[in-house]
Amino acid sequence: MKAIASTTYGGPDVLRELDLTTPEAGPGEVRIRVHAAAVNPTDALLRAGAYAARTTDVPPPYVPGMDAAGVIDQLGPGADGRLGVGQRVVALVVPTGPRGAYAEQIVVPAESVVPAPAGTDHAEASTLLMNAATARLALDTLALPKGATVAVTGAAGAVGGYTVELAKADGLTVVADAAPHDRDLVRGFGADHVVDRGADVAARVRELVPDGVPGLVDGSDQREEAVPAVADGGALVALRGWRGPAERGVTVTPVFVASVRGDTALLDTLRLQAEEGVLSLRVAKVLPASDAAEAHRLLEAGGLRGRLVLDFS
Repeated sequence: MKAIASTTYGGPDVLRELDLTTPEAGPGEVRIRVHAAAVNPTDALLRAGAYAARTTDVPPPYVPGMDAAGVIDQLGPGADGRLGVGQRVVALVVPTGPRGAYAEQIVVPAESVVPAPAGTDHAEASTLLMNAATARLALDTLALPKGATVAVTGAAGAVGGYTVELAKADGLTVVADAAPHDRDLVRGFGADHVVDRGADVAARVRELVPDGVPGLVDGSDQREEAVPAVADGGALVALRGWRGPAERGVTVTPVFVASVRGDTALLDTLRLQAEEGVLSLRVAKVLPASDAAEAHRLLEAGGLRGRLVLDFS
């Protein structure tokens, strides 16, 4: 089968099209014929070697990708009875060595697979799970009561946009940041208040909420710059592993989407919310899988609204 992989860490050009052995579904697993794989920032981090210390015992090739959409073509023994051969699905993939989403066929635990949202194509469907599950995990970590105010940085991005939409569905008031050209986009997600993005975003949040917000999801990875927006004793959720420190009793909690890869109920709820229009699936551009290096260059150049998607059809 065709896969996009690297045998070393480095820049986008280390990605190559390789022929790998077709995997077989084992107990409790399903095999998916992948038609689309979303390109996420974590894919670029994996390619560059940011996670190398965690996988010193895993030999190359390294296949990136945490978001796949396609059709089940094999069920392993004891695979979940929810799923069937020929079913359109999406999967949250945790890449380890050759097991990443950038491949024509992937094997994943059945618990990490749910039906594709009705009315979506493969490219759209592939943009859902990783980013929406991260947003859901962030909000669940904050555990703010209905009616409370949450701030979201990086609100025009994939995780940020989903966080705004899910927060509104939870009954929260949302203060979100945006560049001038993204204000209408972020308001469209449901943000109650939009402030200018940038290094002084915390001061702008405080202009609206003088005592600070009880919770903040740091989608733009601003870390210390974002902390002053949080009220004394409040909480900040970090998406890139940052753990603080923070002052004034503010707690900093990093979240990792792999922790919910087996939470089928959570993943399926996100699928239903996409079907209901609570979550907006955004595709920036679809590229042939063979153009994965270019996709990574575009990703790292920034400014994307929506996800790049690799086409394995």
